[in-house]
Amino acid sequence: MKQVVIRKKKVVALLRRHPWVFSGAIKESPEDVQDGDLVQVVGEDGAILGMGHFQHGSIMVRMIAFEERAPDQAFWDQKIENAYAYRSILGLTQREDLNAYRLIHAEGDGLPGLIVDFYAGTAVVQCHSIGMHRAMPQITEALRNGLGSQLGAIYDKSAETLPRNYAESIQNGYVWGEGGPTSVMENGHQFWIDWETGQKTGFFLDQRENRQLLAQYAPGKKVLNTFCYTGGFSIYALQAGARQVASVDVSQAAMDLTDRNVALGGYGAERHQSHTEDVMAFLKTAPNDFDIVIVDPPAFAKNIKKRHNAVQGYKRLNALALRKVKPGGLLLTFSCSQVVDRALFNNTIVAAAHEAGRNARIMHQLSQPADHPVGIFHPEGEYLKGLMLYVD
Repeated sequence: MKQVVIRKKKVVALLRRHPWVFSGAIKESPEDVQDGDLVQVVGEDGAILGMGHFQHGSIMVRMIAFEERAPDQAFWDQKIENAYAYRSILGLTQREDLNAYRLIHAEGDGLPGLIVDFYAGTAVVQCHSIGMHRAMPQITEALRNGLGSQLGAIYDKSAETLPRNYAESIQNGYVWGEGGPTSVMENGHQFWIDWETGQKTGFFLDQRENRQLLAQYAPGKKVLNTFCYTGGFSIYALQAGARQVASVDVSQAAMDLTDRNVALGGYGAERHQSHTEDVMAFLKTAPNDFDIVIVDPPAFAKNIKKRHNAVQGYKRLNALALRKVKPGGLLLTFSCSQVVDRALFNNTIVAAAHEAGRNARIMHQLSQPADHPVGIFHPEGEYLKGLMLYVD
């Protein structure tokens, strides 16, 4: 295994088990080291700090172990078994009313660069590093060993999440078993999932508990769900007895999936309206009489350089949304931009309330669910921030 040497003053982060090695921390690396190589990480004194996947960029090594051991099949089996055991403790693996959850959440499960979502028997895999994708044969075997008869197929959907020069050499597809888009259950709600053509792995599992929270407040209410994607919040609101729900997304494909999910629930046009439109444009002309408004946009900033523009975007969007909530109504607002931390997000919503001239109270601080765990040594893993506000 090739060795990467860490500067003496930078070793402390690895001793604290932080899984990222930044380029500035590396004192020496072999001239022939390639993206995707598994490397041994050592200190200047030769002490072995662990191993990880090398890839040129700001983060040069993603650590998959903080010990000296071979990443054999037993290594991958143990990682998957630990992840499955954790989801079992959460009560997600053997429920009749739920058969979709996140099985592997990258750094949160000690596997940086790997996402695995489970949908009614199909494991959908997204690799975010070349090294992790090169381990797909071992990951496939570990998933089969760990899930047993619960698993019917494994679908690799990594072409969109890997560097372009590498992604050009691969294709999305089934690496084991056969399957296709299907319906899943989430807290008794039925959703059609298309991991082959949909965004991410096909569904935003990270909003499951926030959707359940919305249902507590939705009976009899008029609800606006913006950036609705496949209509998750809309379905929960309708099932809970919302009087009327409007779903908005700029993507026609997303609205088609929303309509399909609405139809699965048997809800008619008198209670649900779909709008294929830019959300900002919609909000500018929408009425100001919604009891509940949900704002769940895609990440406005993928890196630190775009953070300022992202914050301005969140402020303008939420100021508009606040104006659409009638007095005594609720705003559920989110950011999934990792570079926008919780304090900055909250301050941005405060600025939006000032701009909109609305007073509000924080009812709930919202986050990602426990099957999207944040490693205790990797606070950057908390990416989903949200607030439920009571708007005066």
